[in-house]
Amino acid sequence: MELQPRGETRVRATITVPPAASRGERYGVLWASAASTPRAGGEITQVHRVGVRVYLDVGPGGEPASDFSIGELRPARSLEGEPSVTIQVTNTGGRAIDLTGAVTLTDGPAGSRAGPFPIGQGVTLPPGGSGQVVARLPVDLPNGPWKAEVNLESGLVKRSVTAQIQFPDAGQVGKRASVVSRISSGWLVGAAVAGLLLIAGLAFLARRRSRRSGRPPTARPRERVPAGR
Repeated sequence: MELQPRGETRVRATITVPPAASRGERYGVLWASAASTPRAGGEITQVHRVGVRVYLDVGPGGEPASDFSIGELRPARSLEGEPSVTIQVTNTGGRAIDLTGAVTLTDGPAGSRAGPFPIGQGVTLPPGGSGQVVARLPVDLPNGPWKAEVNLESGLVKRSVTAQIQFPDAGQVGKRASVVSRISSGWLVGAAVAGLLLIAGLAFLARRRSRRSGRPPTARPRERVPAGR
């Protein structure tokens, strides 16, 4: 199709899934592309392309669940002295994930705090895939030790860990950080609270029923004392 300068149009695209396609998530892209005409005597062609990413879920049962886990942390410094934290992530769910997040440093030298520092470049991981995300920090940041809190998310799924890290000297990679704790996501905390409230509610109802019946929850027979004692 041809579009005039600053023109626009609407394109409808249909994806026909073959009946024999296996269940799972597929990936694709719909893009629009335009190429320039090379100048006389030249061999350079400019190509302009813009697209929309497609996640196509094939099979019954609705969308598969999304989830991921955070692995080891590696502090490092570049040759120029810029510190960074590399975080290993594994997609444990059934859909591709796009990761973003930040790193916050606390309990540093003299109780100092720094951040949060955003993840510089997100990463897309397919189901079962592993990869790394990196947070870059200011050059003048002390080596530590620090307590690093890593918060990553993909859509509504959020995961957090804390670990002790120590940045090395320039041009070196530090020791793998030891994870101190894994912070539960909001929906897990909510589920736990709901479970406690349910248990408390059942106990309250049991007590009310016992009182209405006019009998104590547990009745012990009276002991007879023989005469003369």
